[in-house]
Amino acid sequence: MQQKTPRSPYEKLGGLVFLGRTIDKIRLKRTGELRPDFHEMMGKGFDARLMDFLGLDYAKFVERVLGGASDEDCVAYCVAHGRPLTDNVLVIWNDFACKRGQNDSATPVLEKFKAGSGLSDRADITTIFEYMEVDEGRKP
Repeated sequence: MQQKTPRSPYEKLGGLVFLGRTIDKIRLKRTGELRPDFHEMMGKGFDARLMDFLGLDYAKFVERVLGGASDEDCVAYCVAHGRPLTDNVLVIWNDFACKRGQNDSATPVLEKFKAGSGLSDRADITTIFEYMEVDEGRKP
């Protein structure tokens, strides 16, 4: 079976970056198609931060996704069970997530990821999202 990566972290779903990626990882792992290096961080890292920011329980969200929920159903679940997705809430999450690793507490994590992928010399990779884009082949 061909191993896959989830959608880009930049792709918005319900106005939120990373939400679709979290859903993809859950679905792909269930079918055995998720690239193995993603398994360890499931429910951690950005998945955990997003769920915490929204006020949702990751395990319950996983149940919803695995119960056959569409992307739109997942957004509706977030709205019904989490914090209201106001314009300000979207800006706060999206700006935080897109800049993570850029001169903040996650910079050492980004540098570790880059080193592990042979990308330490890439000064143009300044955020974790940029790293994901390169590591997963969407950006040279």
